[in-house]
Amino acid sequence: MSRAFAPLDLAASGVPVPPVSHARFNVGDVVRHRMFDFRGVVFDIDPVFANTDEWYDSIPEDARPRKDQPFYHLLAENAESSYVAYVSQQNLLPDDTDEPVDHPAIDGLFDQYSDGRYRLRPEHRH
Repeated sequence: MSRAFAPLDLAASGVPVPPVSHARFNVGDVVRHRMFDFRGVVFDIDPVFANTDEWYDSIPEDARPRKDQPFYHLLAENAESSYVAYVSQQNLLPDDTDEPVDHPAIDGLFDQYSDGRYRLRPEHRH
């Protein structure tokens, strides 16, 4: 007798399953940090936390974001420098300055800035 294939129910098996969350921002969006004075352009999105435990544990416990939310890779800038940042969704807001981000890696990934967002270069589009 054959049985129909049933998908594995991870929650019933006791394996922790993070809640499904949806990214509020897209690749190319310009965002700013909710608490710190920097902004950046999204160049990649992790649906849930995907960095090292060491990185996560370095955040003061009372300021640690939940891991069960999207995390964004940003080409970021502040008044002193440009850098790459990894930021939780709960700590990002849309940037309303309508100013481009000044980061040296932008030209390699994006080709146009318009209406508060960047467009990926054709060679990086899927």
